[in-house]
Amino acid sequence: MENTLLDKVAEKLKTQFGDGFVSSSMNVDYPEFVVKRDIICEVVDFLYKDEELAFQYLTTMATIHYPENQGHEFAVMYQLHNLPKNLRIRIKIVFSSSDVNVPSITSVFSAANWMERQEYDFFGIIFRGHPNLKRILNMDDLGYHPMRKEYALEDGTREDKADKMFGR
Repeated sequence: MENTLLDKVAEKLKTQFGDGFVSSSMNVDYPEFVVKRDIICEVVDFLYKDEELAFQYLTTMATIHYPENQGHEFAVMYQLHNLPKNLRIRIKIVFSSSDVNVPSITSVFSAANWMERQEYDFFGIIFRGHPNLKRILNMDDLGYHPMRKEYALEDGTREDKADKMFGR
């Protein structure tokens, strides 16, 4: 079932977006598709409107920071769900820390509004076209984006909550 969905969505994305489609794979139990950053809004719009696929529910958006991947230090991941068919996929874009501008998908999913604000607040990702991109959980004058791995998670004097306990 998952490979059928993987193959079906990959073929449609290749046909529709050509070079904008980068790769597809099964990531544990999710079909995952990597596309170029600049077409993410068009990709989610296509997946939303395609009558057969109809991925009309944005369940999750998250940023991943890979400081060790030179030139591809950040990824934004979108999980989409087709509720009537109970199908789920993951769309991913990767980009450099020197350019953290990503097109906003709020024109397709209004729920992305707060999700993008959260990713801006914690990682500093700039969502171009967002209607109100400002901090949502941290203070306005914080001055940095705390989920980037260059910042310690905890007070460096504490040994009971060292960063290594959080995968750093």
